[in-house]
Amino acid sequence: MPGGEVPLHLDLSGSAVGLEGVEGRSPWYLAYLRLRRNKVALAFGGLFIAIVLFCLAGPLWATHVAGTDPNTNHITDTIEIGGEETDVVAPNGTPLGPGLHAKYLLGADQNGRDVMVRLMYGGRTSIYIGVVAALVTTFFAVLVALLAGFYRGWTDSALSRFMDVIWAFPVLLLGIALGTALAVGGLKLGPIVIAGDSLWIPILIIGFVYVPYMARPLRGEILALREKEFIEAATAQGKGSWRIMFTELMPNITSTIIVFFTLNIANNMLLESALSFLGAGVQPPNASWGTMIADGYQTIYTAPHLTIVPGLMIVLTVLSLNVFGDGLRDALDPRAKIRLES
Repeated sequence: MPGGEVPLHLDLSGSAVGLEGVEGRSPWYLAYLRLRRNKVALAFGGLFIAIVLFCLAGPLWATHVAGTDPNTNHITDTIEIGGEETDVVAPNGTPLGPGLHAKYLLGADQNGRDVMVRLMYGGRTSIYIGVVAALVTTFFAVLVALLAGFYRGWTDSALSRFMDVIWAFPVLLLGIALGTALAVGGLKLGPIVIAGDSLWIPILIIGFVYVPYMARPLRGEILALREKEFIEAATAQGKGSWRIMFTELMPNITSTIIVFFTLNIANNMLLESALSFLGAGVQPPNASWGTMIADGYQTIYTAPHLTIVPGLMIVLTVLSLNVFGDGLRDALDPRAKIRLES
């Protein structure tokens, strides 16, 4: 530059900095910086990880501390507390309360089953269903959005009308209807046979009913990207339709997919709990937080811990995912401002 002047440019925060001190940053690194500075989102993300680790430790607790599994009844057993033999389930049907013995840290239910063990195993089921159902939703939603947004025309019309049919039904009512029907006879699709008490029944139901809620906003982004110059350039280079969809369009909606996936896990867990509570979700002998609430609500006055404990775990898990998902959405927003410091 004439006169030895150092060229300046504006960083993302609007401050002028010299080009000599600027280091190129990828969008993903900038998103990482934004997320790292969001302490609240990171704290709730850590809370979710702690809940997952707590649930994964279920077999260790059941083997080395409780000495029982989540489905074994101890309704006629007794336990020594303060030097006296105490019934796990009293003659009047009141189960052992929490905090009275290390073996039954969270008490027992009306069948004498260890609540702590069932809470950990039930959490494994609820989180597993939430994550796998989110994967199912994401797969079909992305596929529908790419096909509808790229091909447009009659393809878009047909897929959009099908999504509208699903959208017309309230999620809970549609889930109850499908869950009740499939819990009785199971699911048979050619050579694929799924039993009515399989965890894949609630997984497929939840994954199916949420597809329109993810596909429609993704379709809108694809329609906008479809008109960009880089798509015209890819077409001019002779790239095929599928290659353009998965190598040009797909990377541009990855951040949106990640945010939707995170938030969808929380919605899936809430729906699973509601379906299981109503008998249209997880079927016995499998345990989930929803089935625990369903088992304990009849004794809510005499043994409130049977509903409070799993309900609190659902609240904490969904809250942690929602707050972290909001923070992730803000971090992946390219319009967010962040000051780059060397």
